[in-house]
Amino acid sequence: MTRFVLATCLPLPLLLAALVLGGVWGWIALAWLTLGVALMDRLLPEEWDNADPGQDFTAGSALSVGLALAHIGLVLLAIALLCGPRGVAGWSVLPCLLALATWTGQVTHPNAHELIHRPRRALRCLGRLLYGTMLFGHHASSHPKVHHIHVATPDDPNTARRGEGYWRYFPRAWIGSFRAGLAAERRDLTRAGRARWRTPYLGDLAVALTLCLLALLSGGATGLLLYLGLCLLFQNQVLLSDYVQHYGLERRQLATGRYEPTGLRHSWNAPQAASQAMMLNAPRHSDHHLHAQRLYPGLQLARETMPILPRSLPVMATLALWPGGWRRVMDPHLADWRRAGGAEPGRASPPG
Repeated sequence: MTRFVLATCLPLPLLLAALVLGGVWGWIALAWLTLGVALMDRLLPEEWDNADPGQDFTAGSALSVGLALAHIGLVLLAIALLCGPRGVAGWSVLPCLLALATWTGQVTHPNAHELIHRPRRALRCLGRLLYGTMLFGHHASSHPKVHHIHVATPDDPNTARRGEGYWRYFPRAWIGSFRAGLAAERRDLTRAGRARWRTPYLGDLAVALTLCLLALLSGGATGLLLYLGLCLLFQNQVLLSDYVQHYGLERRQLATGRYEPTGLRHSWNAPQAASQAMMLNAPRHSDHHLHAQRLYPGLQLARETMPILPRSLPVMATLALWPGGWRRVMDPHLADWRRAGGAEPGRASPPG
């Protein structure tokens, strides 16, 4: 657990200094979260070891709650100091905004993702609240109720097709997941005999309106635009993660019209130690799709049976912003994986 605590919490003092003091602290925080993590990924040995998933990971749950509270505090502080007239001003806002967006995308998103899969309702609500503060609350519906069911099929709006550039994927995935998540919530309410309008989307809307109003009161139109910019940067990282982790991987359609069960072959993974720790083992994505309620310290990784990205997840997400470069790197890698052990579309999957 130590490595998860260090990787996720060490940036917090830098972020606080950036929000309170501005100046060079914003650049320092941004450099640590980007170049620093990338450098450590290159210098540290790759992390292939697997913890016993049956262990007691109570400390892991405690860290998740602590990180959730830290996120809420940072967002409120940012609305007061970045969006308001009494805090960071001028160009100093830019590195602070980028640093905070990077931390929320690399730490808050994996943490919220972890929480929305927990059995306890209170923890799932906390995870949804974290997404709601970034105006992306519908992800707490669409991810477990749509993505996990339809991943690696055309029915999942968050699975990127081979050859699909990220900037085409972004609006399709955003709008598609919003609609699919709402439809899933309404379907569940109908089955339970409850009114279809009483979806969790109402709570997401309340959180969104509250924080937008706070940003507007704090800094007027400029404050509101800065807050919306922070949320957009966060949402971009969430969708980049989905794009990279499922790019081009497909489940075979059976004669019955159904798709084969989700397997280890249907998610991309990465073994780099620093980004694994900072992202709460989110790069161990295949095992998560097979065991969605498994706590993050117990997620497994195996190079023989899982597709492995050519570089760390943050590096590949950055490359995805350049569709031409992404395809030159990833399409041959995808073809190599299919020849070596991954299933060809429409054909029987190899054993194992």
